[in-house]
Amino acid sequence: MSKTHNLVQGSEEWHAFRSTRFGASEASAMLGISPYKTRTDLLKEKATGVTPEVTAMTQVIFDRGHAVEPGGRLIAEEMIGEELFPVTYSEGELSCSCDGITMMEDIAFEHKQWSITLAESLGRGVLPDHHQPQAQQILLITGAEKLLFMTSDGTKEQCMTLWVLPDKKIQSKIQKGWVQFTEDLHAFEHLADEVLVSGKAPESLPALRIEVTGSVTASNLDAFKSHALAVFGGIKTDLTTDEDFADAEKTVKWCKEVEDRLESAKSHALGQTSSIDELFKTIDDIKEEARQKRLTLEKSVKTRKESIRIEMVSDTQSKLTQHIATLNKRLGGDWIQKMSAPFGDAIKGKKTLASMRDALGTTLAHAKIEVNEFADRIELNRKSLIGETHDHFFLFQHDFSQVAHYEAEIFSCLLEQRLLDDGKRREAMIAREKEELLAKAAVALVERTLSEVEDKGTVKAGATPTKPEVLALKLRAQIVTTIESLDNKALMEVISFIARLNGDQKNAA
Repeated sequence: MSKTHNLVQGSEEWHAFRSTRFGASEASAMLGISPYKTRTDLLKEKATGVTPEVTAMTQVIFDRGHAVEPGGRLIAEEMIGEELFPVTYSEGELSCSCDGITMMEDIAFEHKQWSITLAESLGRGVLPDHHQPQAQQILLITGAEKLLFMTSDGTKEQCMTLWVLPDKKIQSKIQKGWVQFTEDLHAFEHLADEVLVSGKAPESLPALRIEVTGSVTASNLDAFKSHALAVFGGIKTDLTTDEDFADAEKTVKWCKEVEDRLESAKSHALGQTSSIDELFKTIDDIKEEARQKRLTLEKSVKTRKESIRIEMVSDTQSKLTQHIATLNKRLGGDWIQKMSAPFGDAIKGKKTLASMRDALGTTLAHAKIEVNEFADRIELNRKSLIGETHDHFFLFQHDFSQVAHYEAEIFSCLLEQRLLDDGKRREAMIAREKEELLAKAAVALVERTLSEVEDKGTVKAGATPTKPEVLALKLRAQIVTTIESLDNKALMEVISFIARLNGDQKNAA
């Protein structure tokens, strides 16, 4: 049951209230689809209570939004035909601050500052994905039948609206998303913000001086070479820390600059003479050393970065696997098979560790929500099989793990069909048992009757047997070998006939 709070939006009391709840305006960040805040940032804010400082520019935007909202509300009231009241609601840990709601609480109102992009989308009848969670959480908490979503500058000239109806699927996703967010919040470990390491290249090489007049007249090339090779030899290629990677990336650029400078010096010398082999050979040696060092570092940086990405993806997949193991333990069986999520795709194009962590964390949260839904359905379906008066689990003992996650309605239909099939199987089995019993009874009765006829000696040599006796004797040769192939009706006729021969009125009936 939702509650209302007498709070003025933007006041200190209102901000204090919001800090203890999960607000509708935060739902898109919680789901990882907000263009303004990451899920990791929201986790950090809720865990530490520290929110980003409002800059002067951001404050101007906020002030502008508060200024145009009343005008938008008047337009909305004219459209709806009722007065709208700003109200703050809560239901459990969830909350929403309505820009307006009718007295009967059946129509809610949400206003956004004028945006051409948003207006064009509303004009096409589409509410952007990152606005959907806020609208649906408002509808969920208030219980309103619909919400008027508006973007305007407070005037009718720049105003566009769209009616939003409750979407049970999105609302369920929001509720489950906040449950998972709460679990992640309890386990949240704050990591220091990533510090961008600029890196450093080796010391600058001395200026290379070459003068030629048909032959080399002056050069410090030998000293330059010795110094350069010493510097190259000191460059670290075994990369382990972030600082090592930063240094390596900087050194790669530095090596390329050395190569370019040497090529330039060579071209300059070539312009003065056409044949100075020793000079060019020395320059080529130094240039090749710079090139090899650059290629080695480029490969090391690329390899290590890829290794880090693989490690992060593998670690996140392990967390999902562990979550599944915990759920299976709760369910009492390995009913949830190993699942994977698109963790690799999530970090494509991400350049920093922070952005990769956020993308992987968000994808993991969505995967956990999906697995939790599987677990809930499995638990519900399993309970439907076993009760105080019934146990139908035997009907699914061979394939429960494949069908356990079905929606309750589908699983119920499957159970009903299997119960029907099992009933038919049992009926057929009982019918077969009954036929076997009847057949045995008929054979036993025939044997008893024939034996009695012979024992009485009513059929003697040279005597003419009576009709019943003839029939009984003939049955002895045929009935025993054919009795089991008779159906129930035929068996009953045989038993009745034999009973009449014996004067057994009870069986004859």
